[in-house]
Amino acid sequence: MSTGISYHIGFTTTTVAFTTRENLLTDAAPATLVVLDENTRGLFSSLSPNYLVLAAGEAQKAWNNVDRILKSALEAGLGRDGTIIGVGGGVICDTVAFAASLYMRGCRLVLVPTTLLAMVDAAFGGKTGINFDGLKNMVGTFYPASEIRIAIDVLRTLPDREYLSGLAEVIKSAMLADSDLFSILEERRDQVLARDEKLLEEMVRRSIAVKAHIVEADPTERNIRAHLNLGHTFAHAVESAVGLGSWTHGEAVAWGIACALDAGVRTRITDPDYRQRAVTLLRAYGYRTEPGDIAVKPERLIELMTSDKKKKGGRVRFILQRNLCETVLQPLDPELLREVLA
Repeated sequence: MSTGISYHIGFTTTTVAFTTRENLLTDAAPATLVVLDENTRGLFSSLSPNYLVLAAGEAQKAWNNVDRILKSALEAGLGRDGTIIGVGGGVICDTVAFAASLYMRGCRLVLVPTTLLAMVDAAFGGKTGINFDGLKNMVGTFYPASEIRIAIDVLRTLPDREYLSGLAEVIKSAMLADSDLFSILEERRDQVLARDEKLLEEMVRRSIAVKAHIVEADPTERNIRAHLNLGHTFAHAVESAVGLGSWTHGEAVAWGIACALDAGVRTRITDPDYRQRAVTLLRAYGYRTEPGDIAVKPERLIELMTSDKKKKGGRVRFILQRNLCETVLQPLDPELLREVLA
């Protein structure tokens, strides 16, 4: 395993190490519970005696699976100094991390993200959670992993749609704080889509560095960490409206970013030329960017947005951008939202 890069998130040090698939679980000790889903189980020929396989899919991000993880940890005899390892995409990373934060008031957590989305977003930063009452990520905690292990070669196993889901979060990272990454995504589209391994590692490292810079400064989202939610207020409303899992998270985020850019132009915050450049990039990778791409009435989306956990003072704050790498928080009036979503 490569020498890791350490980041300080609140009172926790998270080490991010790059390795290969064969070495991801080679040091699983007896006081360890490994949690996978049906997709990631097939990545490994053998596992430690203590492991739990969950069903795959967004619907599994629920209380019943948290309960199963906690019971399995107890049955395995894990103490507070034991380790729970989550191996999988965003659903596994969020759910396992949530369970680890609860087990004996917090045990050691290692995350092994196996999707691009999980590598650049879900596994890093300490947000945990499950869906609740049909709403995305409504219940959760802040609990950073002690260690994150990344094997870029695993990304070759992803279906195209899942790969593109993660790529939307890479684009978001570039928009927030890495203009060079934004140019790479514009100029090297064919290599990005071909999953060039060297380029993929650079994209993942850059995306994590963007998130680390923000999260280290604001681990519990008191201020600038909210910038990481660019496009997400719109996205979570779409995911809830069409049924969790019908759109991938990345598809919804890309659509939400386009909506946020439109809202920014309408409020004269966003440079129209920048909006066009960013939307052109999203479309180049095949993402839906038009309000008409979703068959849900604007009023329903606005209703869901008012339930969003990013409210402050009773108003939903939206993440908008003036230009590339220039981000602001801004409440938006319902009438403007209707115009954006019409």
